[in-house]
Amino acid sequence: MQFGRWFEEFEVGDVYRHWPGKTVTESDNHLFCLLTMNHHPLHLDSHYAERSTQFKRNVVVGNYVYSLLLGMSVPDVSGRAIANLEIESLRHVAPVFHGDTIYGESTVLDKVPSRSRDDRGVVTVETRGHNQDGVLVCVYRRKVMIPTRAFGEAHGGEQPGRPRPAHI
Repeated sequence: MQFGRWFEEFEVGDVYRHWPGKTVTESDNHLFCLLTMNHHPLHLDSHYAERSTQFKRNVVVGNYVYSLLLGMSVPDVSGRAIANLEIESLRHVAPVFHGDTIYGESTVLDKVPSRSRDDRGVVTVETRGHNQDGVLVCVYRRKVMIPTRAFGEAHGGEQPGRPRPAHI
């Protein structure tokens, strides 16, 4: 399985459909909320959500949805990244509920060689998340510093730091 791309492999307009999707469980949502100290009852208290919110059920915390999509995009977009530089925008377009399955895809919007170093460049992508019904739930844009193939070859190749098995 490919894990990321070299700068030369990105083409403006390319679309990467991230696979597999992820079904969001109540446990996923609660654990993320507790780890990040977001104790809003909309996300954690089903009694409150049922009686006091427009959706009548818990809504998955948005930062979990964003984080899930970011993770899904790593093998296709930033698996070789030197650095994530910027999140330009982030929009939560529709709610996600326990039991929804999220699918992601990223489109390459721009690709600019570094002006200061010839072994890297900046790639801008837009990542969109849809639920199992095709409803857009989240969209964000980010800039990632990506190495060139020459950088990779100079720093260990396809899998830098991976030890070679000792032959007996």
